[in-house]
Amino acid sequence: MVSLDHRFTEFLLESQALKFGDFTLKSGRKSPYFINAGAFNDGRKIATLGAFYAEKIAEEIEAGNLPADIDTIFGPAYKGIPLGVSTAIALTGAHGMEVGYTFDRKEKKDHGDGGMMVGTQLKNGMKVLLVDDVMTAGTAVREVIPKLKAEADVEVVGLVLSVDRMEKTKDSDLSAVKAVEAEFGFPVFAIANVREIFDAGRHIETADGTPYVTDEIKAAADAYLERYGA
Repeated sequence: MVSLDHRFTEFLLESQALKFGDFTLKSGRKSPYFINAGAFNDGRKIATLGAFYAEKIAEEIEAGNLPADIDTIFGPAYKGIPLGVSTAIALTGAHGMEVGYTFDRKEKKDHGDGGMMVGTQLKNGMKVLLVDDVMTAGTAVREVIPKLKAEADVEVVGLVLSVDRMEKTKDSDLSAVKAVEAEFGFPVFAIANVREIFDAGRHIETADGTPYVTDEIKAAADAYLERYGA
């Protein structure tokens, strides 16, 4: 059976979400590759992406790393909104899990039902699983945890990412994933990490029969990870 990370890499490449070139990240680092979540821009792609998240979540539940009784999937606004919704749909449809979805507003609504949260409303004791796209520094997580705790005394049981860039933070040799795990005490999982993606990309071919990840691309990625990798 083809591994989850290999199938996910095929999907990233087919969706043109994985780009090679010269990119400046939010951190200021110059990267030879970039994962663009904005490429998942139609119903088929976002449904497929949600199915990958759901498969990873089900895998970690089966392994005992996540609880089976998750109450809601939380996707931080804005990029996390379609992730949370599509993952909840896939968990319900493909894995038989009754799970809600929740996302935050950027600004508190003072009319209608009001409040900061949309979807399944948070209550004390709820088990919340976070989903997000790519973690480089963990900034989004640090912003969202206080928002969740301000709503209710929920238990954040974990975070699932599409890709772990496996980069150390600016002020430590820990990866952003390990730093978040240490700071907040919940596990962080990724559908694939960059090393798995580049290994898979060596064996996935373009229409003209050449590998997506050429020797030149691999060398640039290796040099980048030598400098910034954790």
